[in-house]
Amino acid sequence: MSSTDGDGPGPELSRNLVYLLKHAQLRMAELGTNALTPYGIDGREMGVLLALADREPASQQQAAQRLGIDRTTMVALLDALERKGLVARRPHAEDRRRNVVELTDTGKETLRSAIEANDDAEREFLAPLGAQAAERLRRSLQAIVLRPDGRRT
Repeated sequence: MSSTDGDGPGPELSRNLVYLLKHAQLRMAELGTNALTPYGIDGREMGVLLALADREPASQQQAAQRLGIDRTTMVALLDALERKGLVARRPHAEDRRRNVVELTDTGKETLRSAIEANDDAEREFLAPLGAQAAERLRRSLQAIVLRPDGRRT
């Protein structure tokens, strides 16, 4: 059966950017989920760990801003990561009303392993493109999503 018989997206839909981005994201999410499951985290939690890694301890609000998520969602994610022993919160030294969040040693080790697994998943996802085209895609998406200063558009 050919795609004109109804089993594929067809020529118009297969050129539609929203369709392509959605299905690319679904495929990458599936690969990422499979890669991260052994480490007990999901993609959103990995995003939080990455936002906190290699930086001064951040406030919950700063971490939420880095990820572009609301405060309530950030609190829920941090609660889950704290229960898993991957992050620790403590009052800010100068402003006791704010919490500072940082990775625990377990969180740092989990993140290191999760990054390796996620990198493998990304390589699998991008394999059909070849190395140069994969890097062009990554740079192109960065140009769309990030401003020159590295912040989101």
